[in-house]
Amino acid sequence: MYRVTEQDGREGAAHFVVELPSEVRWIEPVVDYVLGRAEAFAYAGPRLTLNLRVGIIEALANAIICGNAEDPRKRVRLEVTIDAQRVELEVSDEGPGFSPDQLPDPTAPENLGRPCGRGVYLLRRLMDEVRYNERGNAVRMVLYREAALPVR
Repeated sequence: MYRVTEQDGREGAAHFVVELPSEVRWIEPVVDYVLGRAEAFAYAGPRLTLNLRVGIIEALANAIICGNAEDPRKRVRLEVTIDAQRVELEVSDEGPGFSPDQLPDPTAPENLGRPCGRGVYLLRRLMDEVRYNERGNAVRMVLYREAALPVR
């Protein structure tokens, strides 16, 4: 089961943390919960709802499958702040981390047939900001209500 903890935040914003076991079955319920909270701030339209949905799915899947190797004893943490201007998310896992800059280009011809390796690429295309911590086991993503120039 996943657990939601409300956090103290600034006025006019929702700030909460979702913790879930490393089981892919929890991805959809968590995504639906976050999108429901975003709807309360009138986030709508395909750029906001589709990009946000896919971005959260990819980040959680990467944390569960790659970071924690689907070990249900390990937890994934999703911290979310939603306000009138943006949705900010940070997904972290208990895995060893990785270097996102060392990933092969998933659009290169030799990589097109690979079954995985597109999650980081998708995050960078869907979200307005994507940054990894130094260890590589946490990603911070921002999606602005109004499209912004991407910071990658």
